[in-house]
Amino acid sequence: MKWLVRNRYLLASDSILLVVATYLSFVLRLDTFVLTHHWATWLLLTLLVVPTTLVTFLQARVYVRYWPYASVEELLLLSGCVTFAVASAGSLSLLLSWWEGADIGITPRSVPFILLPLALGATAAPRLMLRLAARELARTPPSQKHAQPVLVIGAGKAGDMMVREIKHNPQVGMRVVGFVDDDPRKHGVRIQGVPVLGACQDIPSLVELYRFRQAIIAMPTAPGKVIRRMVRLCERSGVKARIIPGIYELLDGRVSVNQLRPVQIEDLLRREPVQTNIEAVSALIRGKRVLVTGAGGSIGSELCRQVLRCEPSELVLVGHGENSVFEIHHELQQTRPRASIHAVIADMRFRKRVFAVFRTHQPEMVFHAAAHKHVPLMEMNPEEAITNNVLGTRNALAASLAVGVEHFVMVSTDKAVNPTSMMGASKRVAEFLVHHAALMSGKPYVSVRFGNVLGSRGSVVLTFKRQIANGGPVTVTHPEMQRYFMTIPEAVQLVLQAATMASGTGRVFILDMGDPVKLVDLARDMITLSGLEVGRDIDIVFTGIRPGEKLYEELFLHNERYQRTAHEKIFAVNRIGDELLPNLEEAVEHLIQAAHEHDQEELFRTLHHLIPELQLTRMNGHVSPSPAPTPQKAAATTLERERGANGVGVGVIPSR
Repeated sequence: MKWLVRNRYLLASDSILLVVATYLSFVLRLDTFVLTHHWATWLLLTLLVVPTTLVTFLQARVYVRYWPYASVEELLLLSGCVTFAVASAGSLSLLLSWWEGADIGITPRSVPFILLPLALGATAAPRLMLRLAARELARTPPSQKHAQPVLVIGAGKAGDMMVREIKHNPQVGMRVVGFVDDDPRKHGVRIQGVPVLGACQDIPSLVELYRFRQAIIAMPTAPGKVIRRMVRLCERSGVKARIIPGIYELLDGRVSVNQLRPVQIEDLLRREPVQTNIEAVSALIRGKRVLVTGAGGSIGSELCRQVLRCEPSELVLVGHGENSVFEIHHELQQTRPRASIHAVIADMRFRKRVFAVFRTHQPEMVFHAAAHKHVPLMEMNPEEAITNNVLGTRNALAASLAVGVEHFVMVSTDKAVNPTSMMGASKRVAEFLVHHAALMSGKPYVSVRFGNVLGSRGSVVLTFKRQIANGGPVTVTHPEMQRYFMTIPEAVQLVLQAATMASGTGRVFILDMGDPVKLVDLARDMITLSGLEVGRDIDIVFTGIRPGEKLYEELFLHNERYQRTAHEKIFAVNRIGDELLPNLEEAVEHLIQAAHEHDQEELFRTLHHLIPELQLTRMNGHVSPSPAPTPQKAAATTLERERGANGVGVGVIPSR
């Protein structure tokens, strides 16, 4: 057999060394190399131990392990097998010695206890030698003289694995001089033979002592403010910071030298990773027919990827842009060739087309991500905001109800809260429609509010990157402009988690995105991370607030009751029944008709009727915002939210 050939030397070694170990157990007990009257008992114990151990190894598949790569798991397996075998042999010999009239058995009876550590050493030693030999052979000839000294920031599990990788891969040209960590209990200890030199604040003094010019941030789950502090410490010391990727990029839980990369702006903004209940999401989606609208967009395409991992019976990609839909369809087919994936080109504004798609594929779950999202463009094209975001949502809901869709999740935005833009207003009306459909049908139809999504098309981060690459200037609308940020994986996980939490009340789910970030700070960090200096290499220019923008985004309306869900990072807003107009359907129809007829005056009047808190005015042929909320009021909103949302308590945001 193949495994026997591969491990024949270990099988032979075990057979011989176990015999030797049995002999030495008698020698140690009797304090003599001559066993005299104990040769028979030695032979009996040998005949019991050796076959029992070998059979145990075979049953536990010890001989199919690849011992040059052995770890603690293999050592524990070996220890358990040897202990079981020796205990079994010793117990049998004890039973034989108690057998009435039998003149056999193991004497002295303490020999099996002496044998146990000897047998473990006899079987473990050859395997340990293989492990050490493989480790040495894997090393290239030492070239530490020219290796670059590096410091590892973070003496945790990731730091330990990072040092291990660097030691096993000398070709990367790195030599770890030490760790720094803010945990005082680790100071002075050694990890993988490398000392923990002190706290992170000691980096400037350590640079002079150890002459390193590169540091590796080995804290893959640290929040953005911690990463920001580490980067600034390194910058002040003239040290280049590199980083181990975050949790979303380490899906297999391993850290590799090849995964090191420069610190990016996403690292500075990240928070503790949002952990999704994967089992609940998979159980909900597995075997279902799922349809995703806006499948070619940033959120829609990531939704498709994560939904496909949950093994739906059918996945339908609906989008208006043929190139983006083609790309995600091709990618998913390459990932899972046998999955049932359908690409559909359709505009959600065309009711008959939408109904035809839904009747053909009969989806059981719908994720509605199709929308226009660019605020300045929608200010200049208000009719498009209404027809796509409102009419498209109404068509998706109507088709879903017609074919019996059980779960419907719409992607909304924090700009729908006290909206000052056409995009925000259109999304607010879309939330009304989802809430109305849930109330009328009793089905779990819900909305999910996002902040700004890093890396999505049109994201401010991509704009800043492009401006920096072009030599500047970097344009920021206002020094006090702030936004909530989240990553694409976080956004998609929120959508999927919302589907598992949905009920028939038409709730809105919101991610706890931490503190908002000033865009001017974002711009400065990106310039610095590019190796440039603000004011010397790249200028920051303030251009003024654009139509439809406000300084501070809010997450909740003044009269919304909210509470934390079972998921600590997700809020649920239980909508109040009197929010919806009694004539909602008629008003929405009137709004859509005004958009079709390009009657902007009627469109604005209808929006103000639907959304009393709307702050839109007409100016020079486009819509512009009313005055934005003050910093104090925006901060108060966040503070009241946190005070009112402890545990699962219910809070109400006070009216502005």
